[in-house]
Amino acid sequence: MDLKAFDPNGVGLDNGAYYGLPFTPEEADLVLISAPWDVTVSYGAGTAYGPDAIIEASSQLDLYDPSAPGAWKRGIATADIDYSLQDESQRLRTDAEKVIRNLEEGGTLEDERTERRLRRVNEGCAAMNENIYRQARHWLSQGKIVGLVGGDHSTPYGLIKAIGEQTPEFGILHVDAHCDLRDTYEGFDFSHASIMFNVLRDVPQVRKLVQVGVRDYCDAEAEMGVRDERISQFDSRSLSRAAFEGGTWAESCRRIVKELPQMVYVSFDIDGLALEHCMHTGTPVPGGLSFEQVVYLLECVADSGRRIVGFDLVEVVPRSEEKVDAVVGARILYKLCGLTLRTNTKHK
Repeated sequence: MDLKAFDPNGVGLDNGAYYGLPFTPEEADLVLISAPWDVTVSYGAGTAYGPDAIIEASSQLDLYDPSAPGAWKRGIATADIDYSLQDESQRLRTDAEKVIRNLEEGGTLEDERTERRLRRVNEGCAAMNENIYRQARHWLSQGKIVGLVGGDHSTPYGLIKAIGEQTPEFGILHVDAHCDLRDTYEGFDFSHASIMFNVLRDVPQVRKLVQVGVRDYCDAEAEMGVRDERISQFDSRSLSRAAFEGGTWAESCRRIVKELPQMVYVSFDIDGLALEHCMHTGTPVPGGLSFEQVVYLLECVADSGRRIVGFDLVEVVPRSEEKVDAVVGARILYKLCGLTLRTNTKHK
């Protein structure tokens, strides 16, 4: 592509690509794959429509970013979206809702109809994981950096697995309102609430999980956070108390970054932010980080000399009448893209 034919100061292009950028995956350093999927969400649905909404909102974003000036010129490309995932998600969501409703009404997973529905959901989620894994492995094998746009938080499993095959040791910086450390939540093997449990179980290359902003989790997750030496939790309560007692966000970020190894994967659930930034996300929780706080944290990771080897942005739920969720998601995604490229200056 001839960059001279593209005007970064002009109107954002409506070309079906994130940020209206004209790069093909073959010529870009960074490839974004999309996962329009939200089968196992346990409260509000709609995150399967996140990728399309973020693409639409991203055309309104100006490309200059003082965090990573000119990084986009190395190429941020949009891989073809497999909309069969969205179709399958819609089909299986009906089964998942019935499983969840049965449990909420006091039923069990041993009910024959529930068992059949649960089996269909689990088989479908496993197939989705394999789809994302194949996409990620393809682009990684071409020497690309890969980021994922969800979809619910179950969707990055295949990407993290593929990165693990290429990276001997890395840590995950996990920004979220939830720990996502539940074992087979609601009977779903690959629940959105189980992503980090599954990754720690199945991807031995993940040596550290650093969770930031978590504020809604169960006893078993709290116990696992204490018991498993791979996990460091900077929960919302402790971060807030540090601030109330005179500590600065810069000091907290230094402590967070210190826990991370040299290679870092960023898993960013939009509900880690305050509700004003993601009012329609599937499982909203009061409290949360400000946009400026998470940008500063991500910049601290990049400034530390660590390398971001991949990332995901998940749980953005768009609404046609309210654009805030998609607008914020597009900007968090752009920061992740720019800072990832900045920390991979020798990637080629």
